[in-house]
Amino acid sequence: AGSRVPGAAPRYSRRTRKVPVAYEAEPRPESPSPRWEPENWRQQLERIREMRRHRDAPVDEMGVDKCYDTSAPPQVMRYQVLLALMLSSQTKDQVTSAAMLRLRQRGLTVDSILQMDDVTLGQIIYPVGFWRNKVKYIKQTTAILKQKYGGDIPSTVEELVKLPGVGPKMAHLAMNIAWNSVSGIAVDTHVHRITNRLKWVKKETRYPEETRVALEDWLPRDLWREINWLLVGFGQQTCLPVNPRCKECLNQDICPAAKRC
Repeated sequence: AGSRVPGAAPRYSRRTRKVPVAYEAEPRPESPSPRWEPENWRQQLERIREMRRHRDAPVDEMGVDKCYDTSAPPQVMRYQVLLALMLSSQTKDQVTSAAMLRLRQRGLTVDSILQMDDVTLGQIIYPVGFWRNKVKYIKQTTAILKQKYGGDIPSTVEELVKLPGVGPKMAHLAMNIAWNSVSGIAVDTHVHRITNRLKWVKKETRYPEETRVALEDWLPRDLWREINWLLVGFGQQTCLPVNPRCKECLNQDICPAAKRC
């Protein structure tokens, strides 16, 4: 979504709301009262795992963790992960994967992007969503990485979200994929939609960052790494944004939203 043909006037008017970003979750003090958790969530989770066991959703085959060159030096791999995340916003996995392949065929490094003119970069990444803006963000971020981080990417969420075009979801995924560190739950539109449908939040949330905070308040930390991959694929195949396939869902009898399908 959001792609426009070259030469057309750019349009980028997403409504945003500032939500405090908790960068690295601190250990929670012991509470004398039981912590809130959603009804049936463990059973729902197990059933989603069962539905996802074939790992055949677009995210499994063309997700960001499949887009970088595993034979490249670690610093280059991390840069490619961040670039794939920046391209993936408002863009289908298939389109992101194809764009990353075209970039890698040119030799995708910090230096190669800095040496590439904006028109060429735009032609390569098109038709990713908001490609004109992403050309600008990629160039700005890459220059910062070269000047401030020696060509590598930051190793904290706090530093990552300061980069142009990098939001909290991308930052947490970058920490997970590039640095193998669980800093928080990566909440995209799929995770946001599904966890609200399942009532995995105390009260309905309007923005992904609100959802992340609500989930991290109760979901065991050892599940944080898994939940994005699990729910994104589930959202691509079964719990669709429009006309979800409730009749095919193993959770239809215990999903609060199933009655409305």
